[in-house]
Amino acid sequence: MVKDQKITDDYAIYNGDCIEVMADMKHDSIDLSVYSPPFCGLYQYSSSERDLSNCDSYEDFFKHYRFVVREIFRLTKECRCTAVHSMDTPSGNCGSDHLVDFPGDIIRLHEEEGFHYIARHCIWKEPLAVRNRTMQKNLAHKTVVDDSINCGVASADYLLIFRKHGENKVPIAHPLGLQCYYGERLIPDELLKYKNYKGKQTENRMSHWIWRQYASSFWDDIQLDNVLKYKEGRDEDDEKHVHPLQLDVINRIIELRTNLREVVFTPFMGVGSEVFAAVQMGRKGIGVELKESYYKQAIKNLKEVKMLNEQDDLFGQQ
Repeated sequence: MVKDQKITDDYAIYNGDCIEVMADMKHDSIDLSVYSPPFCGLYQYSSSERDLSNCDSYEDFFKHYRFVVREIFRLTKECRCTAVHSMDTPSGNCGSDHLVDFPGDIIRLHEEEGFHYIARHCIWKEPLAVRNRTMQKNLAHKTVVDDSINCGVASADYLLIFRKHGENKVPIAHPLGLQCYYGERLIPDELLKYKNYKGKQTENRMSHWIWRQYASSFWDDIQLDNVLKYKEGRDEDDEKHVHPLQLDVINRIIELRTNLREVVFTPFMGVGSEVFAAVQMGRKGIGVELKESYYKQAIKNLKEVKMLNEQDDLFGQQ
């Protein structure tokens, strides 16, 4: 049941169960999906029995998550992609630092449902920041001093890319090359003259530089704090983990895998990051969020993207 919804010319967002919303969507209606599924066994987002983070076991999580992947496959156009953000997760044994290959199980599930696994981007995380945020004992320097056999690592995030079989009927072309770089590095000054370059694209050194950052399997240039406002979306008795996916990550996949005005979908919208990025980049966004407080924060965030786009139009930016 959809509790609330907001539909505009640029986006449609729903406060409800993603399975029910997807059931009403047409076959082959989305060009890209981007999302973070609940990290099984790591965080609990709400007390709702519909929340995947409340599954009784790891096996039960994948039983229910399969329905999500199956629906996304149905909705995705031929030869288009879905991008899933994930990480290795604790085994669930109390006091244990054993890890589960959660990304690997996601890959196997998508392959079973018909997707082709085509890429994995590793997203670097700063160890001390992870330690301070999670209080992970095996990342404490004291562990090195006392007994380094128990040392841990600040596990990378992964962006897993899957493609549906078939023929891509509308090429995702960049006739002027890549014009925008989403990351923390500075484009070398001598390359900026190639912005909007209309000569041979084999000579477009700025676009080549951007592409080398994106084509790497290891993204160590993501601005880790470049996220939407989210703290207001927390309930009083909320879980400790509320941290949206970085906009740099979302922007890159949208730039590489969609054209202007195409549809970007997210079944676990959170505070609206994927829809926000889609609209800001001239695409159409569709998002579903089960948790009411996150949905309300997404509405606030999407009001801001409209103002940002109006400012860009005022100053003649694209």
